[in-house]
Amino acid sequence: ARCVAARCVRPSAAASLANLPRRSALFAAAMGLGASRSPSPRALAAAAQAAEDDPVASILLDPKFPESWPYGADAFARYDEAPDGSFYTEPRFVTHIDDRAIEALSDYYAASFPPVAEKPALLDLCSSWISHYPKDYNPSNLDSVVGLGMNEDELQRNGALTSFVVKDLNEDPVLPFDDNSFDVVTNAVSVDYLTRPLEVFREMHRVLKPGGTAIMSFSNRCFPTKAIAVWTQTGDPDHIWIVGSYFHYAGGFEKPQAKEITKRAGMLQRGGDPMYVVFARKQLS
Repeated sequence: ARCVAARCVRPSAAASLANLPRRSALFAAAMGLGASRSPSPRALAAAAQAAEDDPVASILLDPKFPESWPYGADAFARYDEAPDGSFYTEPRFVTHIDDRAIEALSDYYAASFPPVAEKPALLDLCSSWISHYPKDYNPSNLDSVVGLGMNEDELQRNGALTSFVVKDLNEDPVLPFDDNSFDVVTNAVSVDYLTRPLEVFREMHRVLKPGGTAIMSFSNRCFPTKAIAVWTQTGDPDHIWIVGSYFHYAGGFEKPQAKEITKRAGMLQRGGDPMYVVFARKQLS
């Protein structure tokens, strides 16, 4: 079965990514387009060329993050402020993105994870009954594949995990793991529910080994009553900028990067869910 989650996109966000520098107020502010001093023609030409070459990656090439954390408390407000533990009491053995998006994410993981032979330690945050990891990355081949999520029944069903922890990161963002424990930290289609993302991203940095990678993936679907306001009020390019900013302000990461990994439908097939990743490596020193 598949969860028919709502699309977390405003109507204006359905426009082509090719128009992203002018379409989003948040992105425009980040690019300095709303500033009193206009960007130089050379800067605009460079931005336009980057957007044409790879419109998703270009968002974080020169994101112009403000000097300080730009979000107020209202950015992380939600329509449903009831405790998350109540919302996740009942297990949901469904997938929240379509099959092509799942395949795209699994393929991306396969290309990005360290080889199985190196026995990387993996941490799946906001985990559930499926992690979308490549088949070889399982308890038969690896010693440490840890899931942290909200529902014990879902986590027990997840065959990719060697162990799991039930924890609400919005209530307590401290990760119950030692420093420098993991080679990779993933979060699949759940970064939009974090109400304390700066603390969580700092914790991801702490538990990652030097040179380890954090991979945040998302589509345009969510439980809208539980997604944060800054997410539901903006579109896909903004979401890339937002997640990139989390890495930036957490500190200790190399420059975040973005990539669209959507598997396009064939000519006679219906369009599928878009899929994006924003990722960064922990600095070596």
